[in-house]
Amino acid sequence: MSENRQVSDSIDDLYADTLHYHVNTGGETIHAKRMPGRFRNLKWLSMSSWLLFFISPYLQWNGHQALLFDIPGRKFYLFGITIWPQDIWMLSLVLIMLAITLFGVTAVAGRLFCGYFCFQTVWTDIFTFIEDKIEGSPMQRRKLDKAPWSADKIRKKVIKHTLWILIAILTGITFAAYFTNSFELWHDYLTLSASLIAWVVLGLFIAGTYILAGFMREQVCFWLCPYARIQSVMVDKDSILPTYDYHRGEPRGKVKGGDESSKGDCIDCKVCVGVCPTGVDIREGLSEGCITCGMCIDACDSIMDRVNKPRGLIRYLSQKEMEGEKLPPLFRRPRVITYSTIFMLAVAGIIYGLATIPPIELSIVHSRQPLFMRMSDGSIQNKYTIKAVNKLETDQRVSLSVQSGSGNIRLVDEAYFRDITLKAGKLVPFSIFLLADPDTLKQENSDVRLTIQGITQPEITVTYDSVFVGPKGR
Repeated sequence: MSENRQVSDSIDDLYADTLHYHVNTGGETIHAKRMPGRFRNLKWLSMSSWLLFFISPYLQWNGHQALLFDIPGRKFYLFGITIWPQDIWMLSLVLIMLAITLFGVTAVAGRLFCGYFCFQTVWTDIFTFIEDKIEGSPMQRRKLDKAPWSADKIRKKVIKHTLWILIAILTGITFAAYFTNSFELWHDYLTLSASLIAWVVLGLFIAGTYILAGFMREQVCFWLCPYARIQSVMVDKDSILPTYDYHRGEPRGKVKGGDESSKGDCIDCKVCVGVCPTGVDIREGLSEGCITCGMCIDACDSIMDRVNKPRGLIRYLSQKEMEGEKLPPLFRRPRVITYSTIFMLAVAGIIYGLATIPPIELSIVHSRQPLFMRMSDGSIQNKYTIKAVNKLETDQRVSLSVQSGSGNIRLVDEAYFRDITLKAGKLVPFSIFLLADPDTLKQENSDVRLTIQGITQPEITVTYDSVFVGPKGR
């Protein structure tokens, strides 16, 4: 009994600042205790992937910024691949792939993205880490918030908010760097010569990061994020989520000695609630506030170690497993099969698109007013407007030729089009005229094929099928 009382006192002393556990609806700030453990280590590891966000704008590839979304120039640079507006359909596939990945992960393991990768969660965790180091434990922070203003309180608050703002500034500049030359952007900001748009983007990101991660925190997950609202229709009994094992934990009871046989393993210390970044009680079942971060598992395991009970009172578990049923394999779950199929189709489409992006894009429009003209010598003339986009980084000399399946269809000024230059990264519009002897036309509409053949790079061949329109009654 004495030993149990000592354990109880130790828990009360170490985790007194976690007893503030009711669900917050925005009236106060949640100060979650930072608990070491395997899921905390995993969270740090996953959060480190965001370093790529800060590094990527400064990487160079073949003399260009490796990742650059040049909206004024209407092209994206992705590690040597140039994506033009004509290839924007691949962006739709990328968005579908990302959405389906999110849906699939949710179906298997709940809001895993929210707990480990979401920018709101990550930035909030960094901000609270700074707050914890400067202002102390949750109990100390709550006392500091309620304490009257003093030199020490002002010093701590100024240091904390200064660091928050510096992170917000770095975040804003990094985001803007994806849309323009990153090194020139830094120069423009430091010399106060940046454009109005650049300052607006920076201001919005500073305000957004500072307010959302510093003040709103879990309220974003509760009220602003639509993902929390729809997760209930995306998970099922097979989804593996942080789950309180009520079979083992109930009835709850404090560590105060007496008959332990009538008590469950849960000692009702509420540490699992105190470490939750959104302030929910995992013991009450699935909640829209749970972001599947596993911090409650680390907390509960640490308590189980102290009271000499096996770990796993809170663990990743599906509802079927909780009810004693066997979890089916992934390849037998309809949702997983559906999401995986759509994901693979999107990936295949993206790979196909990247592999078949033509170096020169042609757009040819047949003139409609008039459809054709009868020349003085009796020949039939059609006009076409051509827009050729050279997607390469060097000027290209090309030739234009015409082939037809029927009729003597020829290109006017053919010698001129034997050697034309397409400027690098430019759209070149020009018009061409095709002539045909009406006696050789076998039908009203004759198929024609226009071919761009590379001279600078002979391996470049781009074709476009169109029609030549003649008089009716042929």
